[in-house]
Amino acid sequence: MGVLDMFKRAEARSIENPNVPVSADNFFQLMGFDNYSSTSGVTVNVETALGVPALWSAVNFISGTLAGLPLEVYRGNEQVSTGIGAWIDRAVNPTTSSFNWRKYTFEQTLTGGRSATLIIRNGNGEITDLVPLDPADLVVTEATNDLGFPTKVYRTKTAIYQAEEIIDLTFMVKNNQIDFRGPIMANKDVIGLAIASARYGSKAFQSGGIPPAVLQGPFNSGASAARASEDVAAATAKLAREGRPVMALPLGHELKSIGFSPEQMQLLNLQQLCIEQIARIYSLPPVFLQDLSKGTYSNVEQQDLHFVKHTLRRWIEQTEQEMNLKLFGRVSDMSIRFNVDSLLRGDLKTRMEAHATAIQNGIKTPNEIRDHEGLEPLPGGDDLMIQGATVPITMQGADDAATE
Repeated sequence: MGVLDMFKRAEARSIENPNVPVSADNFFQLMGFDNYSSTSGVTVNVETALGVPALWSAVNFISGTLAGLPLEVYRGNEQVSTGIGAWIDRAVNPTTSSFNWRKYTFEQTLTGGRSATLIIRNGNGEITDLVPLDPADLVVTEATNDLGFPTKVYRTKTAIYQAEEIIDLTFMVKNNQIDFRGPIMANKDVIGLAIASARYGSKAFQSGGIPPAVLQGPFNSGASAARASEDVAAATAKLAREGRPVMALPLGHELKSIGFSPEQMQLLNLQQLCIEQIARIYSLPPVFLQDLSKGTYSNVEQQDLHFVKHTLRRWIEQTEQEMNLKLFGRVSDMSIRFNVDSLLRGDLKTRMEAHATAIQNGIKTPNEIRDHEGLEPLPGGDDLMIQGATVPITMQGADDAATE
């Protein structure tokens, strides 16, 4: 019987509450035994996976983009600038900015698979702070609420929280709606392959690009063969340091390769494949992982649209709904919204064209546009405007007829 089987058979108890059982998976996570070997033979966990540049780029790109979007509070369709609306986009508690909170939250979700934030309320039930928690110290179990419905209970080493106190974001939940799947562990073989290929490339350069080899010759004993092997290894390392391509061998000796060179292993093609696989894990167009091998002017623009429509939108919807439910409840006219328009902040031409269209068609007032651009309002700028030539079709020619 293995160690894991023993923990599955013997009921374990949580550290903070001995009456609450903890699954074997939770036990190993709490104890820090979260290293798993991939088929490639390398250990894959969050720390080693972040050593893969493509994965590092994917996590930072998505989390940084979402953290940089303005977070706004609305009552109906009117933006609220008091209460939670006054600080949610600035600082979620006295020591944590809104950007850092959101970036940390999405980093945890995109790596380990779950993030959790504690909601702090005062005696009047008003939300005063949001405090990010360490998901590795969190145990989620199922309980029954006062109405007899199943709910979640969140336990740390020092406290127990109810579901309505925690903003819980997961990458993918399992059938029991409690446990979760993280992208790194669910794809450990692909990520392990990327780690292994990077390590092999590094070792190949370390040895001067010479693959493992066997030395053949008229050796008198095993000891002489061992000494000859050490001499060849030392000579190879010296040649690599000095950049010399030729090594002389005694007469009757032969050095044969028993491994594959990076070219024979198609190492570059393999690393290219790993980039594409990681892009698939995170639903990212490869261009955002700095892979422009198949990029053109037109398809890069389409990939930019794909990112907003299919990657960002999924995370925005999930986050908004989770925050609205936990912060305001099931029935409320209050809501949290990400302002996706800020993605055009670096595209002045497109942003100005959109503003002009909004003003000319009576969608926004000039002062609303100026406020969006951080400019002071102007007198008369609070009125909706429309182009004078735009009239109802039934009025077409009415002015001409009136003047005749």
